[in-house]
Amino acid sequence: MKAMQLYAQCPIEKKPLIMAEVEKPTPGTKEILIKIHACGICHTDLHVIEGELPPKKLPVIPGHQIVGIVEAVGKKTTEFKVGDRAGVIWLNSTCGKCEFCRKGRENLCEKAKFTGYDVDGGYAGYIAVSEDFAYPIPKGFSDLQAAPLLCAGVIGYRALQLSNIKEGGHLGLYGFGASAHIVIQIARYWGCKVFVFTRSEEHRKLARELGAIWAGRAEDTPPAKMHGSIIFAPAGKLVLDALRVLDKGGTLALAGIYMTPVPEMDYDKYLYHEKIVRSVANSTRKNAEELLKLSAEIPVHTEVQEFPIDEANRALLLLKQGKIQGAGVLRVSR
Repeated sequence: MKAMQLYAQCPIEKKPLIMAEVEKPTPGTKEILIKIHACGICHTDLHVIEGELPPKKLPVIPGHQIVGIVEAVGKKTTEFKVGDRAGVIWLNSTCGKCEFCRKGRENLCEKAKFTGYDVDGGYAGYIAVSEDFAYPIPKGFSDLQAAPLLCAGVIGYRALQLSNIKEGGHLGLYGFGASAHIVIQIARYWGCKVFVFTRSEEHRKLARELGAIWAGRAEDTPPAKMHGSIIFAPAGKLVLDALRVLDKGGTLALAGIYMTPVPEMDYDKYLYHEKIVRSVANSTRKNAEELLKLSAEIPVHTEVQEFPIDEANRALLLLKQGKIQGAGVLRVSR
């Protein structure tokens, strides 16, 4: 099968992903083989490619927002059959035995493996995955529309929960890419008032179209204090911007897997009055199941920009430059 492989970490400007012919995977006894139709692109892919995340496997096929059709199943599979539509997320496997797994916090599993990082991912024709880590895709979403739900949606949903936002609360979103344009729809469904902070005028326009009551830059002062905020952009300096306008007792969730250094801060000015700053690490299978159900219920509309798989380098460069509206998705096959 054909796949876009990474052989050495380097800036995306150098076009490090190379189309290669690789062996088609064979499903194990509890695995399903998915013929991939679409795979979303993500800042995490960029962090893997450019080296902000240390290499786990090289060469590696990136990609972890995967949608396709089950083409074959292992002898002991029970949840999927040939012809079903299935999705794959970042969390690829867990040990099921460690303290975190036993307490329902499998996103922190000591031996967790991740799609497109520890194991080959979705910038390819096929993927074999445990049926326990695959998800039925709700009707009503095309393959391209469903792909962003599987990471941008799932991690955004977890971040929204960890922001402690309540109905009627003021939610601040920093960065307005794939995750934020899904989160705003969920937050508004929950009755929250959403304020968006982003450099891009195009992104501010989209935010207003999706119901933001205010949109500006991170250094601007909104007309109200935030009760909860989420930072999606991997820029540590935004922590101070967000804390500056966070209300007493508010929570700031940092949704990125990677972030540049957070500047030194004045404790009284930024952090006092019981403000909470917390990171968001990966997601659980329960998060994915809940998000997919909720997305169909609302229903969420994903704004998608499509690219052929052999243009993955260009698509990721545009993502890095903040030039994608909504979510970028690779069309792998039809």
